[in-house]
Amino acid sequence: MEIKRSGSHPSGKGPTEYFTGNVRVDAPFAGSGGLSGATVTFEPGARTAWHTHPLGQTLIVLSGCGRTQREGGPMEDIRPGDIVWFAPGERHWHGAAPTTAMSHIAIAEKQDGQVVTWLEQVADEQYGA
Repeated sequence: MEIKRSGSHPSGKGPTEYFTGNVRVDAPFAGSGGLSGATVTFEPGARTAWHTHPLGQTLIVLSGCGRTQREGGPMEDIRPGDIVWFAPGERHWHGAAPTTAMSHIAIAEKQDGQVVTWLEQVADEQYGA
C-alpha cells in the first residue's frame, strides 16, 4: 500500500502549448501498471488543446460547469458527477464553460510510454466563446 498525502506534490500550471487560459494541475499520479491521472481545474474559458490518448481517457467532473467535444460531434456541457469516456485514439478536448470554472479528475493509461498526443489549440470559434 502507498498513500500519497494531499499537499505533498505542488500544484502546477497547465503548459500554454497544451492549454488555453488558466489551468491548474494538482496531485498527478502514476501507478505501477501505467495508469496516470490528475485533478485539473480550468478557470472560466480555459480548455485543453485537441488531443488523443492511446488507451482512452476517463474524466470525472468534480465541480463547476464544463464543455467537451469529440471530433465530428456536438459540443457537450458537463457537470459535477458526470463521467466522460473517450475511446482510444478519439480526438477531443475539454475545459470550463465561458463564465464558470470546472474541475475534473482525468485518468488515462500509458501505451509504449505515452499517455497523450497533443494536437493544435481549440480555436475560439470552435469553443463558442
